[in-house]
Amino acid sequence: MIYSEKVMEHFANPRNVGEIENADGVGEVGNAKCGDIMKMYLKIDDGIITDVKFKTFGCGAAVATSSMATELIKGKPIEDALKLTNKAVVEALDGLPTVKLHCSVLAEQAIKAALADYYTRQGVDPEPYVGKLSDEEPSCGI
Repeated sequence: MIYSEKVMEHFANPRNVGEIENADGVGEVGNAKCGDIMKMYLKIDDGIITDVKFKTFGCGAAVATSSMATELIKGKPIEDALKLTNKAVVEALDGLPTVKLHCSVLAEQAIKAALADYYTRQGVDPEPYVGKLSDEEPSCGI
């Protein structure tokens, strides 16, 4: 399996690892079959994601997609984070092997789950903003 230099770089030196105490939104998603589990933490001020951290248990592609996804939304308005797609994460990493595309889906879902948690904590129904969160696990390449 060939990974791009960007995937290798984000795996070897992941950005924004850790957790945020008193986070404004926390989302956890995973695929038990693959063992990939992602947890995202968001700090939001005035509609801007001022900080984002993640903890990922999984393969190198799972770590790299989490890292890249956090980089793509940090400092951005919530609206931009809501528009982040797994495709954008894959493109930012210069591609992923087909059997690892599910990792980018998990990264997108983790961000949406954290945003849904944020809206819920604000007393706002998250579904109009985040959409219906799927209970379905993305299929992994095994």
